[in-house]
Amino acid sequence: MSDRTMTRQVLLFISVLSLSSVHGQVSYSIPEEMAKGSLVGNIAQDLGLDINRLKSGKARIYTGDSAEYIELNKERGVLLIKDRIDREALCGQTTPCALHFQIILENPMEFYTITVEITDVNDNNPSFEKSDVQFKISESAVSGAKFILDGAMDQDVGINGLQRYTLKPADNFALELHNQADGNKNVEMVLKKPLDREKVEQISLILTAVDGGEPPLSGTMQILITVLDANDNPPVFTQHIYKATVTEHSPKGTLVTSVSASDADHGSNSKVTYSVRNTLDDVREMFDVNEDNGEIRLIGNIDYEKTRRFQISLRASDDGGLTDSCKVIVEVVDTNDNKPNINIMSKSNVISEDAKAGTVVTMMNIQDPDSGDNGRVQCSINENIPFAMKSTSNNFFTVVTDSDLDRERAPEYNISVTCSDEGVPSLSSSVTLTLQISDVNDNAPVFERSSYEAYIIENNTPGLSIFTVKARDADWNQNACVSYTLEDSSVNGVPVSSYVSVSADSGVVHSVRSFDYEQIKDFQFRVKAQDGGSPPLSSNVTVKIMIQDQNDNAPQVLYPVQTSNSLVAEMVPRSADVGYLVTKVVAVDVDSGQNAWLSYKLQKATDRALFEVGLQNGEIRTIRQVNDKDVVKQRLTVVVEDNGQPSRSATVNVNVAVADSFPEVLSEFTDFTHDKDYNDNLTFYLVLALAVVSFLFITCLVVIISVKIYRWRQSRVLYHSNLPVIPYYPPRYADTLGTGTLQHVYNYEVCRTTDSRKSDCKFVRPCSQNVLIMDPSSTGTMQRVQSEQNILDEPDSPVEQKPPNADWRFTQGQRPGPSGAGGPPEMAMGTGPWPNPPTEAEQLQALMAAANEVSEATATLGPGTMGLSTRYSPQFTLQHVPDYRQNVYIPGSTATLTSNPQQQQQQQMLMQQQMAAQQQALQAQPSEASAQPEPPKVAQTPASKKKSTKKEKK
Repeated sequence: MSDRTMTRQVLLFISVLSLSSVHGQVSYSIPEEMAKGSLVGNIAQDLGLDINRLKSGKARIYTGDSAEYIELNKERGVLLIKDRIDREALCGQTTPCALHFQIILENPMEFYTITVEITDVNDNNPSFEKSDVQFKISESAVSGAKFILDGAMDQDVGINGLQRYTLKPADNFALELHNQADGNKNVEMVLKKPLDREKVEQISLILTAVDGGEPPLSGTMQILITVLDANDNPPVFTQHIYKATVTEHSPKGTLVTSVSASDADHGSNSKVTYSVRNTLDDVREMFDVNEDNGEIRLIGNIDYEKTRRFQISLRASDDGGLTDSCKVIVEVVDTNDNKPNINIMSKSNVISEDAKAGTVVTMMNIQDPDSGDNGRVQCSINENIPFAMKSTSNNFFTVVTDSDLDRERAPEYNISVTCSDEGVPSLSSSVTLTLQISDVNDNAPVFERSSYEAYIIENNTPGLSIFTVKARDADWNQNACVSYTLEDSSVNGVPVSSYVSVSADSGVVHSVRSFDYEQIKDFQFRVKAQDGGSPPLSSNVTVKIMIQDQNDNAPQVLYPVQTSNSLVAEMVPRSADVGYLVTKVVAVDVDSGQNAWLSYKLQKATDRALFEVGLQNGEIRTIRQVNDKDVVKQRLTVVVEDNGQPSRSATVNVNVAVADSFPEVLSEFTDFTHDKDYNDNLTFYLVLALAVVSFLFITCLVVIISVKIYRWRQSRVLYHSNLPVIPYYPPRYADTLGTGTLQHVYNYEVCRTTDSRKSDCKFVRPCSQNVLIMDPSSTGTMQRVQSEQNILDEPDSPVEQKPPNADWRFTQGQRPGPSGAGGPPEMAMGTGPWPNPPTEAEQLQALMAAANEVSEATATLGPGTMGLSTRYSPQFTLQHVPDYRQNVYIPGSTATLTSNPQQQQQQQMLMQQQMAAQQQALQAQPSEASAQPEPPKVAQTPASKKKSTKKEKK
């Protein structure tokens, strides 16, 4: 362990002592260099601890990170020397020197601080750095001249340190000691009397250094003094300034230059020594001067870029101490040892491909620390690229474009810039610049083919993908995004867009319709490919679609012609020989290729052993001799098939007559024709019957729906209106006095059925102007009263009408019930509403029955009595029939039909009085009435028949 390390350890222990809180402290003092195992002290006794406590407390010494020189013997309770202690190594010149450590106990935990002072032992002699030293003293040196000597060193301290010096012999010199501020002493040798070289040329002295130990120790140094001749001439350099050059990076030991100085003295006084007196380290580290011959040599590495010139101050000394000085200027010669340094000042990573020639891409500065030609730089770039290198000023260069750029040819350039100096050999450096060429939309899309042909089989599914056109754009990104469109054109006058479509993104051509080879075999159109640039570029390509035939047409028989009205038969004479050509079946197929190759086969024949059909030509020939036993009427069924997959066929019937005369043929084929006509007529009648039945069904369905809708609307008008129903006024109606009477009274002829929905109503001839009064005693029969005046002769002239004497009244007994007759007896004279409200059909039926009874009553009266006129017969529809459940305006009356029982009773009484007056008037003329012939009754309709039958059953 070094002296410095030991010192730090001791100081560390001292600081621990000052900062710690201790239970006890014991100090010991021992000399250094004690043997191992030597006793330091009885620590158990000094601390007042029992030996068992040391054992139970696991006593141990804690020194931290320091080495342990003292150990604890727990058996004896003493401290022993563990390792040799050297005070000089531990503390050096520091006093006092002590070891500090702690003794730690456990259970309970305690610690004690121990200090062991190390005392010095005189174990080091005083020593000089050199064992001898030489002095050259001129004999001309005067008394009192002082010469400084190197002092001795003693590692011991205190009394054991250096105490005094002695010099022997002391004839010519004496010693003087001078104390310094740091405690050391300077030793000087003082000349007591002048020297005489002729007497003593060499003087040897012994300098002794003694310490204060017991016993004292000492050290010696020999001093050799050479007495010199008197030197009265100093050395003189031949030049005050020397100049030299040295090449940089010259090897060590290279001779730079030599200096020379001369001394006029003789002997040793003429010997000159050379030395460097510069105080700068760079000179002393670079150059060395030979003290004997004045040669200056290189001892360091010369770098021109660091120091280009050195100035060396030299001194020439003779042995007498006389000196002279000069300067040596060393110029460093540059060598080409540095490559040019390329500094990028500004550069573009991306340039547009439409950049003009001369566009600056990169600016750079080139530095070469060498000089002359070694620092003169020329730059160049790699060839075969559209760029050039230009020099703008000293050491500044630019890279510019010198031709047009094309991203599609080269999207990226690696520009290698090489800069070389003009040194020998030349040094160079290079840098690579990566330049991206940005795209400009300067390329139109190009299709992979100059034209396209595609095939598609006819009867294709609409929307089927036919093929794909593909165009590529050499540009990039959006400029290379190609979209496809169909150019406007027409095929046979139809826009091509109705035939095909093209996908804008993928270029897939789809069929828009199903093609028919028999209608169109091929067509062509143009597809335009357009990129996404601005402005966009485009190109066109012609596409031809070839439609391939499919076997979708059956053969068509041209001969023999099949007719339904006439019968064509081929005659074969009974004398026909084998191979006789009966006829030839001629057929065509509008398909093409093998789909149109036809073959003929005999499917059925009356006599298969008699005829055959040529497979390819369709010729029907006999295959044996015709004889008399062969029947006259022969029927052949020939099948014509094409060669498609799957094949299609057509059949033709060939009638052959085996006979020698036409009458024979005619008689035989009469039944045949009848059968054929019968079959044809039967088919026609079946189709016609089916069409008629379908038409009638649809018509009935429409009529039923219309009637339903119509009746539903009328029911809403009749039964759901809160306002009085406005009556229907015939064309001859005139309200001259504001009474709402009719000019004429009408007869009604009603045909009724039990189902009112199927009844129909019609008006017959009108009567003269009368007032119709209901006879309460009658069962629903309307009787006519005598008319005042017939005014039908002047239909257009206004007539003043008198108010009627009586209103139309319907008694409770005369209200039509569900069957069209009067109500039951319990419902007479306002006993209350009907038990069961009549349905719409029953209401209409009852109203039409009343109208029919009116017509019958008027028909029983003679024309002379009533003065009837038949000029008008207006139509009567159901929409004019008032709803008898609500207030009803009666034509020719100001009264209304109401369901109030009291009003109905009064009205009934009034009507009975009027009817009684009418009966009296009628009885006054009995003969006249009875003499009148009975008018013909109205013809019975099915509806009236049903009604009369129903009454008889009741």
